[in-house]
Formats: sequence, C-alpha cells, structure tokens
Amino acid sequence: MADINWAEYKEYKKYTTKKDNFEILLDFIKSYYNMTSPFDIFEILQDDEIAKMMLDKRDITDPEKLENFMFTY
Repeated sequence: MADINWAEYKEYKKYTTKKDNFEILLDFIKSYYNMTSPFDIFEILQDDEIAKMMLDKRDITDPEKLENFMFTY
C-alpha cells in the first residue's frame, strides 16, 4: 500500500477552502492516489501515524465508519 506523501498534501492544502484537515486529507488521497474505495483509503490511513490519530479522534475504527464519514461531509 502507498504511503501518504505529506509534502504533496501540504501543497494540495494550499488550494482548498475546507478547514478540517481530515476532510482535506481524504480529498487529497482520492485525488493524488486516485482511490475511491473506503477500504483502500482506510488501509492507507491505518498505516500512517498522523492519519491514524485523525481516525482515532473521530472514532473511526473500520472502513464502514470511514465510508459513513465520507458520505456525510
């Protein structure tokens, strides 16, 4: 699985109007890695320490919860 490219994320973040870093990260992953599957996205987030903290903060513990989050924001 791919690692999150935080340098590219920071560049991507400059051009968004969203305020929530986690929502920006999800948009970045969908765009940069061309992913739409919550299962694939969850796997990437789980493997990264910072992204894992973002998941924990929102009590997202599985791909289904991530999918619910993705369709509500």
